[in-house]
Amino acid sequence: MDAIYFGWLGLVIGFVLWWWNEYWYIIPLKFKCSKSATKLPPGHMGLPFIGEMISFLWYFKIVRRPDDFINAKRHKYGDEVGMFRTHLFGTPSIIVYTPTIHKFVLHSEDKFKAEWPTIELMGRNSIVAVHGKAHMRVRNFVTNAINRPEALNRIATLVQPRMVAALQSWAQMGKIKARFETQKMTFENIGKLFFSKEPGPFLNSLDKLYQDLLLGVRAYPINIPGFAYHHALQCRRKLDDFFGMELDNRKNKDKVETIDLMDGLMQIEDDDGDKLSDKEVVDNIVSLVAAGYISTSLASTWAIYLLAKYPIVLKKLREENMAFRKGSPEDFITPKDVSNLKYTNKVVEEVIRMANIAACAFRKVDTEVDYKGYKIPKGWNVILLLRYLHTDSKNFKDPMNFNPDRWNEPAKPGTYQPFGGGQRLCPGNTLARIQLALLLHHLSIGYKWELINPNADIIYLSHPAPVDGVEVKFSKL
Repeated sequence: MDAIYFGWLGLVIGFVLWWWNEYWYIIPLKFKCSKSATKLPPGHMGLPFIGEMISFLWYFKIVRRPDDFINAKRHKYGDEVGMFRTHLFGTPSIIVYTPTIHKFVLHSEDKFKAEWPTIELMGRNSIVAVHGKAHMRVRNFVTNAINRPEALNRIATLVQPRMVAALQSWAQMGKIKARFETQKMTFENIGKLFFSKEPGPFLNSLDKLYQDLLLGVRAYPINIPGFAYHHALQCRRKLDDFFGMELDNRKNKDKVETIDLMDGLMQIEDDDGDKLSDKEVVDNIVSLVAAGYISTSLASTWAIYLLAKYPIVLKKLREENMAFRKGSPEDFITPKDVSNLKYTNKVVEEVIRMANIAACAFRKVDTEVDYKGYKIPKGWNVILLLRYLHTDSKNFKDPMNFNPDRWNEPAKPGTYQPFGGGQRLCPGNTLARIQLALLLHHLSIGYKWELINPNADIIYLSHPAPVDGVEVKFSKL
């Protein structure tokens, strides 16, 4: 009898737990539905507090098939609406997965505000957190600082010496872990471009802080020792201390000329002539370094990995760059030269598509939204699965095949969003592209490499990369 009793008790508890979130979040909304939208998107809210995080982590971290997280829901709910409800990262959420609704969300800034669950790591005064005029003020500055022709020429001049030196050192080592080495090379360039620091032990320590900070960006926001988010917050405080001291040092110097991104942030003025506060400067430099660092380093890692896996692509890339080079493999090229490397630029886009560095983006529903007869409740998160756009066979033929020639034609509208879209399109996307193209040039004309573990598994959290760090044998041609 005891076994039967406890069996029934377990069933009852399981039933209550499974339906708790449904009653807690959904029932109150049933009485608030507008006349034009009388139903919520299909889905289930999962277990109390944790929602469907177990399922999310199962697909992304355990079985390492992240697209199946959407495929399972898509098979159940279909493509008519292109979204479903769930509970992830501690918040009731709507996940969207088709180009049409991605476009609707990304281009409706008045309805969906950008807000990450772990926004404290980037800073609430940073470009990724603020809106309206505050956002546009910083965005316009960053866009001009890194996208104008003279800025791109300066960037190309500054980053290529370190690229060439790094490649030479890799060849001398003979065997490297490309992910570690590209991180080091990228951070040295970002350190010079953004806050004028030279390579050395101190810059290496900052690099480690950023690596640990980024591990917490897509972690569950639990601020308890032992969790990734807690450690990331500690790293963030140390970065605040460093950039705070750097800011004080610069303010005490007689210097007006802008020589790096941090100087420029200190000089931004709004329409009334007011400059950014110290906190705004620090939050923005921390977040901009993080964004520039992770996008470029991971794209570089994936380029080395994919070109080793697809020798025919590498052969075509090498032929174009060999025909183009003017002298020795160490000679530098300009952004204008890069624009003439047509196949190289296709490789850049295909690497970025395959790498899926920004797997998802977050928006907060600012006001109740009606979409095709469904209600998207105010205060909920909307999670845009950008990765899924790029791996969906409806958007890209044979999507898991590395094929730069697919870029002979532009992607279908709304299907290629590696840097987001709308007013929140990442202003550093040109910086990432130009650095990757420059690296591809020097790699292809001067070096050869092969994967030591060609069948290494891929990890997807916090960012996608082969589990072995892309270990390669590396040498000069």
